[in-house]
Amino acid sequence: MSVQDDLTSVQRCLDDLSRSVGRLEQQLGSTNLDMRRVRADADHLRESVQLLRAAATVQAAPRKPELVPIPDQPYDDALWTDTDDEGLGAHHGHKHR
Repeated sequence: MSVQDDLTSVQRCLDDLSRSVGRLEQQLGSTNLDMRRVRADADHLRESVQLLRAAATVQAAPRKPELVPIPDQPYDDALWTDTDDEGLGAHHGHKHR
């Protein structure tokens, strides 16, 4: 299951919770201190999941690789003095045994 699928599942559960809290509010009244606390907690959870979804969307966005321009003009031959070509052996005439 992907992160987005999990977040959608959590959102559905929170929707169910919100409906249940609404029914309790109708039965117990919204002036009850404990009921207000439960409503505030449920709303806080909803907001937190929305923030988490936004953060997950930003992280999941594909990142474009940084392009490095390569000039068309040849490199200065002075860069290659005192170097050996890998795989071609040494320019000094030495043979490796």
